[in-house]
Amino acid sequence: MTITIGTKAPAFTLPSQPGHPVDVGALLGKEKVVILFVPLAFSGVCTAAMCHFRDSWGQWESLGCKVFAVSVDSPFAVAKWRELERLPFLVLSDFNKDVSRLYGALHEELVGLKGVSKRSAFVVDAKGVVRYASVSEDPKVQIDFAAIEQAVKSC
Repeated sequence: MTITIGTKAPAFTLPSQPGHPVDVGALLGKEKVVILFVPLAFSGVCTAAMCHFRDSWGQWESLGCKVFAVSVDSPFAVAKWRELERLPFLVLSDFNKDVSRLYGALHEELVGLKGVSKRSAFVVDAKGVVRYASVSEDPKVQIDFAAIEQAVKSC
């Protein structure tokens, strides 16, 4: 299943570290939310994307949106990645790959690894409706920061 523009965003809860579940679904329909699926923590393109958000964090805060990154890495790995990169937003572990699959953002196999998130971005408005959806088959292609920003502004 692929989530498309104009559909309701599926609710989900994932851990940001071991034993700390985050209920993103509780925000859907109440606040603007940006959901960023990243193939693997600590990889070059993924780290560059997360650092872009970190380095321009004031801009994202001024847009009044909540930002979440989602990775299939373990809760231990995403917590450490967030700490080392000093990310001001939560990175969530989709270790069981349920949310990546739900959003249509899962490579069944990528470079010999089974079940890796596709580099994807979703913008959900305050009514819980998807206003921007981008799912890339190529993990080397960076997300379109300007398009994400424009979608948040238009919500």
